[in-house]
Amino acid sequence: MHGGGRIRSGIGGWNFEPWEGTFYPDDLPKKRQLEYAAGKLATIEVNATYYRGQKPETFARWAAETPEDFIFAIKGNRFVTNRKVLAEAGPSLDKFFAQGIEELGSKLGPLVWQFANSKKFDPEDFEGFLHLLPDTHQGLTLRHVLEVRHPSFIDPDFVALARRHNAAICYAHHHDYPEIADVTADFVYARLQKGEDSVPTAYSKPDLRAWAARTAAWAAGGEPDDLPRAAPEQKPPKTPRDVFLYIIHEGKVRAPQGAMALQENVHALASEDE
Repeated sequence: MHGGGRIRSGIGGWNFEPWEGTFYPDDLPKKRQLEYAAGKLATIEVNATYYRGQKPETFARWAAETPEDFIFAIKGNRFVTNRKVLAEAGPSLDKFFAQGIEELGSKLGPLVWQFANSKKFDPEDFEGFLHLLPDTHQGLTLRHVLEVRHPSFIDPDFVALARRHNAAICYAHHHDYPEIADVTADFVYARLQKGEDSVPTAYSKPDLRAWAARTAAWAAGGEPDDLPRAAPEQKPPKTPRDVFLYIIHEGKVRAPQGAMALQENVHALASEDE
């Protein structure tokens, strides 16, 4: 439901050995792990595409093993973003789009372009990169996410640039990376990376309730008032937005439980508002 205010919480990948017996049933074959995870969650962020290309039949199989309204967020390949001059990424982008992601069809969600924590904000450099990103591919509308990791991006100019290109700045709840919660696109993308394995749901119950409230604010077209923004004076249009939120990185063992608990909190909050 593009632009319709749908909130989805999910995890990164589905092949993770510590999930066997903690999330996946002990007797579940590995080849059915995606099917199982997709039955419990609304979205998964795929990291494998960052490291290597895939085959069209692989994307087709992922699509076939997941429910009709499931969404995959796909990491862009590292050869696109790990370069000194981003405007020279054209050939690598062509290679990325030639691998067959269109086989996901309506299940193709945001494309996440991850930049190294040493990559600094250079307005001209990033403008050149954003001009390369296509709006559509094989008839599918594309949604682009910029996952930046250097504090120089805490800059109103970066927010304005991303907004001009309808590219979402990934909000990272992280111990080291900059937190930029400015809304710059017609959807919102967030990664919660401060979870703990010692907590059964990665984040505590009060924290999950707070995140459900923040996602509800995003979905309704607003911005949470308790998250840091690089350009708080720049207000985005107040319009409903899809929200993609992933519990990932730290606390990964309990990430599936956290994502499911967050979705339950979102539903509970929506019921209270009715």
